Amino acid sequence: MKQSIVHVALVVKDYDEAIAFYTEKLHFTLVEDTEQPEQNKRWVVVSPPNSNGTNLLLARASNEEQQAFIGQQSGGRVFLFLQTDDFERDVRDMREKGIEFVREPQTQPYGKVAVFSDLYGNLWDLIEFVDGHPLKQQ
Repeated sequence: MKQSIVHVALVVKDYDEAIAFYTEKLHFTLVEDTEQPEQNKRWVVVSPPNSNGTNLLLARASNEEQQAFIGQQSGGRVFLFLQTDDFERDVRDMREKGIEFVREPQTQPYGKVAVFSDLYGNLWDLIEFVDGHPLKQQ
C-alpha cells in the first residue's frame, strides 16, 4: 500500500494576500488557482520550492466560525514544519522580507531550527536536519 498526504488546508482571510505572502516571502510555487463560482470560492494550492511532497491548500474562511480559527489552527503551537537545505540563507532572506521570528535560530541535536509566524500568526518551524537524520532532504 502507498499513501501520502497531498494537501493540508490552511484557513486564510484572503486568497490574494495569502498567495502573495507564500509566493513572494517564502518562495512557494502557486500550483493551482481555480475559481469555483458555484461555491463562491477558489481552489488555491501552493507548494514549497522544489517540493514533491505535501502542498498547502489556502482555504478562505467562509463564515464567522471559520474566521475565528485564522492564525490559530493549532491552538498556539507550531503548526507546520518547513524543511530547508540552507538554514542561514533562508533565515537571512526571511528577515529581509520582514518575516517575524518568534523563537530565534538555535542548534539542536537533530539540526538547526527557528520558529516564525506567517501573515496570520500561525507558527512554523524552519528546520535543517543534520546529516544522517531520517527526514533530511536528499
